[in-house]
Amino acid sequence: MPYAVVTGAANGIGRAVTKHLLEDGWSVTALDVDQDALAQLAPDPNLRTGHLDVTAHAQWLDALADLEHLDLLVNNAGLLSSGPFEQIAAERHRAIVEVNVLGVVNGALAAFPLLARTPKSAMVNLASASAMYGQPDLATYSATKFAVRGLTEALDLEWAQHDIRVLDLWPLFVQTGMVEDMQATSGERLGINLTPDDVAATLLNAVSQARSKPAGGRVRNPHVAVGGQARMVTALAQISPHWANRLLTKVVTGNHIADRTSFSRRA
Repeated sequence: MPYAVVTGAANGIGRAVTKHLLEDGWSVTALDVDQDALAQLAPDPNLRTGHLDVTAHAQWLDALADLEHLDLLVNNAGLLSSGPFEQIAAERHRAIVEVNVLGVVNGALAAFPLLARTPKSAMVNLASASAMYGQPDLATYSATKFAVRGLTEALDLEWAQHDIRVLDLWPLFVQTGMVEDMQATSGERLGINLTPDDVAATLLNAVSQARSKPAGGRVRNPHVAVGGQARMVTALAQISPHWANRLLTKVVTGNHIADRTSFSRRA
């Protein structure tokens, strides 16, 4: 039976991914800082839960200590704050960077020995379509997803020799607690059209395809757009010049929006 570890598993996308993996015949360790929400996951003989602050490397080592192999690591835990950059507290900017970037780095470091000894293993990082071009009102969040994009691209190449596939998912806005009352014009104009189940289904399909092909395959795109809107936007971004991508971002996000306030959420 394949084994997966999912972070940020108590709510939203992480919760949906955990449910879909279990239904697909996986054993899952679901990790989160929110123990009360984790306790609400439906009981399953193949489910184990545990506390994890992804910014603490030592906690990662403890969380994975009992595993003998690992077929899939899903780095899902994340923070989001929206609104004018200067209105968000410095401590919150730091927390977003630490969870969204350092959390993924810690996970990759801690899980590597397990992934490397497991044939056809994979690591999936939750990125965002905001990794295509810096998003006003989501500046630091967007920057962290650029970092996840870069780390994914680098490790997918670096770890191919170990038969580990590294992917990231690029959804637009998803119907989770992270986007409730979000102050971002792009969300208002594009709408929030994806559910956590949409993301989870895409993840399972991407993992199935990745595990069925050699990690060193010649054609390797580590980025997986989620939903029709994201696929269209990412396709356009690949062929459009910089000025066109910038113009599209300005149109979608608006230019100067008056009376904006900041908003923060944890995944």
